[in-house]
Amino acid sequence: MNTYTFQVLCSLVRVEGKLKEDGLVSIEEQVAMFLHILAHHAKNRVIKSKFQRSGETVSRYFNLVLKSVLRLQEILLKLPDPVSDNCTDDRWKWFKGCLGDLDGTYITVNVPEADKPRYRSRKGEIATNVLGVCSRDMKFVYVLPGWEGSASDARVLRDAINRRNDLKVPTGYYYLVDGGYTNGDGFLAPYRGTRYHLSEWRHGHVPTTPQEVFNKQHAQARNVIERTFGLLKMRWAILRSPSFYPVKTHNRIIIACCLLHNLIRREIDIDPLEIELGNMSIDEEVDEELHDSIDTIHTIDTSEAWSAWRDALANEMYNDWVAH
Repeated sequence: MNTYTFQVLCSLVRVEGKLKEDGLVSIEEQVAMFLHILAHHAKNRVIKSKFQRSGETVSRYFNLVLKSVLRLQEILLKLPDPVSDNCTDDRWKWFKGCLGDLDGTYITVNVPEADKPRYRSRKGEIATNVLGVCSRDMKFVYVLPGWEGSASDARVLRDAINRRNDLKVPTGYYYLVDGGYTNGDGFLAPYRGTRYHLSEWRHGHVPTTPQEVFNKQHAQARNVIERTFGLLKMRWAILRSPSFYPVKTHNRIIIACCLLHNLIRREIDIDPLEIELGNMSIDEEVDEELHDSIDTIHTIDTSEAWSAWRDALANEMYNDWVAH
């Protein structure tokens, strides 16, 4: 985060986040302590020494800034931006009406001994299963932390589209998802049992069927969410190992990190950390009418019509690939 972005953040938490300056610690210092903890996963005693404040002061202001950042969700979360009919980007041009990518990721947490079996993921980690939805320019549209690591991705998604602050998927639009989700209205999944991951297409492999062409194109577009998660964890060390905070607080920290990620992506033309991930094209246009749509999808069931549409799209991709 550069100095300009830091000042923008301080202004946002002061005006929109209602963070107060009590005459003891300036807002700039409060925010600096907060960012240092997130970026370096620093313990309370480290911040005490670096900022010459008491442990109680550090803890109190950390929680105040956290609450303030969470109040910025309506400002910092990205509005969905569907792929237009005249899109020429090779990665996205086939997915007209696509709003972005969706996937789950595990973030390790500290929980009481009795809760560890529920939070144990399939990889054996004690973690929360976080649902993340991102736009094509690697900004978060929706984030849902809190589910136990043992919960399946499909179960988390089902909760996300039916809760009060739900993930809105307007009818006629969709997100790209991986093979762990159901291929149904609003969620376009790859063909199962067919080569998919980008690593499988290296070393000269070429697609030979419509399903393989579709999966390759799908993987190239859906790779954006994987890169977004990677960039998020690179930026905030507190997400790379269990924090010293209760799981409820850690879930709120996850949301705050995603919001700050969006702010940095919005304010800095060239994200310095993205150099390690490679370059990508970015489209900043937003469809305001789509955000206000009330006709949304609330199920994740399979549908014959949706599968038939995917088959037709796969054949169209294949015929174009053969022709070229």
